[in-house]
Amino acid sequence: MTRRIITAGTFGLGLLSSLTALSPPALADSPVVRVRGTIESVESDHVTIKPRTGQAVSVRFADAMRVAAASKAQIGDIKPDSYIGTAATPQPDGTLKALEVAVFAPSMRGTGDGHYPWDLEKESTMTNGAVGTLAGTTGRTITVTYKGGEKTITVPEDAPIVALNPSDKSVIKVGARVVAITKADATGTVVADRMIVGENGTVPPM
Repeated sequence: MTRRIITAGTFGLGLLSSLTALSPPALADSPVVRVRGTIESVESDHVTIKPRTGQAVSVRFADAMRVAAASKAQIGDIKPDSYIGTAATPQPDGTLKALEVAVFAPSMRGTGDGHYPWDLEKESTMTNGAVGTLAGTTGRTITVTYKGGEKTITVPEDAPIVALNPSDKSVIKVGARVVAITKADATGTVVADRMIVGENGTVPPM
């Protein structure tokens, strides 16, 4: 009869494999993917989102998912010291032209502070910070100050402007437009850490 000899190394590999299998799914190394579209269905722990293009995506809620509600706003809601986020494209003179502006509620001040690449359009960026000054006859040229820098941004007449307020899952409804900030876990499941949901037909433009 053949005896099976289990070496320490073999046992170690088996134990490591078992521990890996039992470990919770990790999100840290997954790239951030923003799923933009319309909510098709809502369940207790996930939604189905129909993107602007492509097939519907099932998105699970993270345990501590944050939800913000987006509602329509206007240029007059952008005031000195408002905290805003704006996706924009670079201009030849070094300034930025806004593609959209989100005005954060005071309790959300500091969200995403900084200037970094964005995926709304080619070469677009996101700038989150405090409004310093408003210039021009209609107040559509603004300075935005963030930790480590400042940008001058022009807001065109056709750039959508929304107000963002902290909310909860009650605003996640079939037919609502949404931006889900997601990562894939170790099983490939798409998990949302944050969701921005439009209210009363508002389309979150970011």
